[in-house]
Amino acid sequence: MRFLIDTSAWIQYFKDAASSVADHLRTTDISDVLTCSVVWAELLHGATKYERRDRRVARIYETLSPFMEHPFDRATANCYANVRDRLEQRGEVIGPYHLQIAAIALVHDLAVVTNNVSEFRRVDGLRVEDWSVV
Repeated sequence: MRFLIDTSAWIQYFKDAASSVADHLRTTDISDVLTCSVVWAELLHGATKYERRDRRVARIYETLSPFMEHPFDRATANCYANVRDRLEQRGEVIGPYHLQIAAIALVHDLAVVTNNVSEFRRVDGLRVEDWSVV
C-alpha cells in the first residue's frame, strides 16, 4: 500500500522525532510514501508564521524532497468537485485542503495518513490511517 502523508502527520513528525509517525516513516519503504502540493503549501505557510523561518523552510525541503509529490491537477479537481458535491448533499462537508488531499489520494489510489481521521473518513472510498497512535 502507498501512503499520502497529511499535514497533521508531518507536523507531528517535525515536533517529535521519536513519535509513532516517525517510527512508521522509518519502517515504510520510501517509494510507498508520497506527498502532495497541498501539504507542501500548508507546511510552508506554517513555517513562515514562526521564528527561524529560514530554518523551518529548509527542514521542510530537506524532509519532503525525497518523496514523490502529486500536484493538485485537473484530474484531482474533477474528483474534488464530485466528492464535495456528495459531501454537501449529505451535510458532511470537510475543510477545503482536506478535500484536496483526499481527491489526490483517491485519484492515485493512496491511503491518507492523518491525525484528523474523523474528517477524512467522511469521504467514500478513501483509505485512512492514523500513525499517531501506537
